[in-house]
Amino acid sequence: MNPLSLPNVCQARHELRFKNLVDGGQDYAFPCDPEGHVDIGGLGDQGRNNYFFARAVKQREFSVSVVALLEPS
Repeated sequence: MNPLSLPNVCQARHELRFKNLVDGGQDYAFPCDPEGHVDIGGLGDQGRNNYFFARAVKQREFSVSVVALLEPS
């Protein structure tokens, strides 16, 4: 089987994570590629708003973002 024909289920998935630094605040995670690039067009309106907000207040309200490899489900 050609590796390019494998279903997406077999491919590694990643998240770009922002940890909230404020007590009781919400963390954010967004699907991304292994380099941390988020497909902005693939997010809904609320997801885009959350992503831009987390980036704008990074290192004040959120930690520096990290790319995490998700465990296969």
